[in-house]
Amino acid sequence: MDQGTLFGIFFSALLINNILLIRFIALCSFFGVSRQMEVSLGMSMAVIFVMTISSAVTWVLYRFILLPLHIEFLKISIFILVIASLVQLEELFLKKYIYNLYQALGIYLPLVTTNCAILAVAFLHVDYNYGFIQTIIYSLGVSSGYTVAIMLFTALRMRLEIAPIPEPLKGYPTAFFLAALMSLAFLGFKGLFGL
Repeated sequence: MDQGTLFGIFFSALLINNILLIRFIALCSFFGVSRQMEVSLGMSMAVIFVMTISSAVTWVLYRFILLPLHIEFLKISIFILVIASLVQLEELFLKKYIYNLYQALGIYLPLVTTNCAILAVAFLHVDYNYGFIQTIIYSLGVSSGYTVAIMLFTALRMRLEIAPIPEPLKGYPTAFFLAALMSLAFLGFKGLFGL
């Protein structure tokens, strides 16, 4: 495994196969928390933490427990249990030490538990048969791609709040148009570096 391979895994997950704008996974949080920059950044940090740690833990559990015992059919339950546990730990931490962010995230913090992007990454690294380092790089790439997409989307949505848009198009209609245009822009990365 060379650095070029790791770069390819990271860059592909970051831009070329962006979890939000190309794969259309985790759109509920994408639209839900993208109104304020601080909240979007907080959600992004929560996703980076949970996705990276849960990918590492699920990789170890899958390779060293589920596969040797031939109980792969339990991976959905085990992966969800790992993700839910990590989100609970993160929620307790934020509630105790960063209460303002905890309040700002509101219902979306517990929704990280059911964030399909986190569960998707846990399944994808198994499907792609990645090694441990590749799994970590992949989950960092996906979560960084989530961060890039949601931060860009938030910045654009904040600009559109003050734009002279007809009243019926304000809010979610404009957000959906904007997301579609961003998705088309990210499609431009396909084939970059032969990935």
